[in-house]
Order: sequence, then structure tokens, then C-alpha cells
Amino acid sequence: LTDVTGVQTCALPICQLDPRITAQRPLKMLVYAIVAYENGDIPSTQWETLEYLRALGFPVAESSNKFGTIHEAIDATVSTDPDTFPFEVDGMVIKLNDLALMESLGVVGKDPRGAIAYKFPAEEVSTKLENIEVTVGRTGVLTPNAILQPVEIRGAIIKQATLHNFDYIAEKDIRIGDRVMIKRAGEVISYVIGPVVDVRDGTETPYIPPKVCPSCGEPVVNPPGEVAFYCVNSACPAQLIRNLEHFISQGAMDIVGMGINTVKQLVNAGLLQDISGLYRLTKDDLMKLEGFGDKKADNLLAAIETSKSQSLARLINALGIRGVGEVAAQDLSRRFHDLNELSQVTAEQIETIEGFGPSIAENLTEWFASPDNHEMLARLKASGVWPVSEEQAASGPQPLNGLTFVITGTLPSLGRNEAKELIEKNGGKVTGSVSKNTSYLVLGAEPGSKFDKARQLNIPSLSEADLLQLIKDKAQ
Repeated sequence: LTDVTGVQTCALPICQLDPRITAQRPLKMLVYAIVAYENGDIPSTQWETLEYLRALGFPVAESSNKFGTIHEAIDATVSTDPDTFPFEVDGMVIKLNDLALMESLGVVGKDPRGAIAYKFPAEEVSTKLENIEVTVGRTGVLTPNAILQPVEIRGAIIKQATLHNFDYIAEKDIRIGDRVMIKRAGEVISYVIGPVVDVRDGTETPYIPPKVCPSCGEPVVNPPGEVAFYCVNSACPAQLIRNLEHFISQGAMDIVGMGINTVKQLVNAGLLQDISGLYRLTKDDLMKLEGFGDKKADNLLAAIETSKSQSLARLINALGIRGVGEVAAQDLSRRFHDLNELSQVTAEQIETIEGFGPSIAENLTEWFASPDNHEMLARLKASGVWPVSEEQAASGPQPLNGLTFVITGTLPSLGRNEAKELIEKNGGKVTGSVSKNTSYLVLGAEPGSKFDKARQLNIPSLSEADLLQLIKDKAQ
């Protein structure tokens, strides 16, 4: 196999509210791949692709190299000093040269199996740990953060760094007032490595994890076997903004026109105490906020009203229950008629559902056991936000019940989400990867590695037309 080493580059940030700042930044580009093309052939190897792009006049990294074997690539002498490169860099990438082979290997999550990144050693500096502050995330996780005496790492002034979790602080014996070593991982995330014990003078203070939430004052829990501490109060102010941000997002209730800034305005104005408050907002409420006029207020209220018709699966996902995402929410919506029925099940009943273990079962039952959450759900129901299971509400048999599908490639007329919704509406299940449990592969143009895996496992393939015919045949 032939391998190619390439340098992973980092462009200057361009996400700025002021476009004049962005316009002044010397943004440059280095091209390394051809994503799509029409007519003719393109190179079949990574190295030929770089040469082809260079011949067309595209800027290509001069520091790329080609080697005959993986061992030559690993043993090659490559500078690990970021300052020796003409652009910001935090490591290098070794890729398979054969693009067809690389494609056939597929991906793990978003990472291709035919490429691997090697990060350069991160710079370490020391500074004083002035304090430890705790933040509360959307799911109630308490995260300790180091407040540091400002220090520079590769041009960035670092004032805060993550301490991961409370067990990490205890294991490293990190104390307030310590001289600590910090590292900036990937030139982005700063974290505390540990204390410099030799310079302690006795004024340092051991840190004790909080027993109550720093935002709402409710007791925190540390489930057995987990390192995380949680605030389980859904009305916790610190969680509210993040909860609302998730609730209105595209994969949840999809409230068009409401962004994080509007959420912050509403919370800071005292107009929202929990997610159910969205459905009690009035035009007068919105007109009090900066930037709102008649049209904007009317459009937002219309979007909120439209969201009442979202599916049960979307609402379950929107609630932000720990460990329950889109896939789990879809499974639950198939099994239970509405949130009232779901709230009454036991952890043992949840564990009987394929893919649900003790952790998710406990998270679900704990969430529904909270009196605050019960009151919030009652307010949602009173506002008309109470969908029922589409599968259980549908009359007649579900033609695809018991069948599992995987979709790959581009279908002639159905988008990926449309095909998924069609299958699920007819009782089928859609997963992201091919396995022995897959019933059919729905095959479109330019399929990926899922097609190869399906052939290896003798999984039958369906075109879009075949899928529609299958639904029609089984419905008869």
C-alpha cells in the first residue's frame, strides 16, 4: 500500500458578528480532495489528485509527501514544530493512496478508516489556579472549570481551562492556589494536567465537590458507577437556556425563527421558567424584547403554534432526557401511546426494549418521577402539546412492521429524511449501519461502503421504486 502524509491545517476563525473584521483577515485555502465532478475521469489516487489539482492552479500543501509503505510514513522525519510551517498546524494525517480502497473501508462515525491523524506534542505552560467554578449543562451535568491567572499559549491568552470532572481533581490532588501545568489540546481546548507540588507553600486549599447545585440550590446526585454529578431539577435556571436551545432545535420541535439569542432574551426577561412557557407567550411579551416588531413577533408565534403538531418522537427527544436522543425517542414513540403512558412504565419494562439498558432506563424513570417535570408536562398538555404515537394511532396493519432498513446513496425523488419517515410511518425501522439484522438496503445512486457490507452479508437491496412496491404489496 502507498501512503500519503499531509499536514492538517487550521484556518483563522471567520465566525464574527462584524463582517468588517472578517474582511480584514487573510483567509487562504489549501485544496486536497475532489468532492464531486461531472463528465470524464478523475485521478484514482490521493497523490495523483494533489498533482492534478496543482496543475489546474489550485493551491496545494507543499509539505505533503508520498511513501511506499505505512512503516516508511511513520518513520519519516517530519518537523513537529508548528512554527516551521507557513500556516497554523497541530499535526499530520497519513492516508491510503488508493482512493477506491479508502472508500471501501468506510468510516467510523465521521472518521474514515483509511486515514489517521497524528497530533504534534502540545505546548505546556504553568500558571496559578485562582479558583474552581462549576457550570451546569443542559442535562444537568456539573462541570468544574479552572479559573487561571492569565497565561499565553501560542498566541492565545488562556484564562480558563477544563478540569474534566470531580474525580479528576481528587486523583490529581489539584488545589485552589496551586501552580498548575496546563495544555492546549489541538490548539483549541485548554485543560489542567496537574499541580506543581514542589512549589506549594501551604496556602493551597483542597477542593470539595458541591453537594447542591450552584444555580438552583437543589441537591445533586452522583449515580453509582458514574463520575458525573447531576442536578436533576428541570427548572434549574442554569439548565433552562440550554434545555430551551435543544427543545427548539431542528431535530426536536423545530421552532423556526427562534435562536439562542431570543431564548436568552426571554429567560433574562423572566418570561420563561421552563420549556412549557414557550406556548404561553403572547405578542405583548415579545414586543417588550429588543429587536421585535409586529411581523417578527407574529412569525415567531406562528412557528411556535406550528410546532404543536410535531410527532411524539420529536417531543420525547426535545425533553432532553439524559441518554435519549432521536433514535431512542423514535423507539419509545413506537412502544408507548403518549407521554402519560411512558411516564408510568418501570425501569424493568424499559429494559425489555431492544437497545435500552439499565442506564437509560434509570434516566427515564428518574426524569418522570420528578414532581417538577410532571407539572411541566401538565402545562404542555394544557397548551395543546400532547402528540400520540403515529404507529399506535394509525388504523390498520403496519406493512413494514418488524423490518429493519438501511439507506445509502441518492434516491431519485425521496430525500434521505423523507425515505426514513416513509419507512417509519409504515412500521419499519431505519438504522445507520448494515448488520446481520438488516432486512433490506435501500440503494440509491453513488452508494457508499454500506453497499459492499450488504453484499458481504447477502442483504437484499431495494431501489426507491422497489421500496414503494414493497409497502404496497405488504399493505394488501
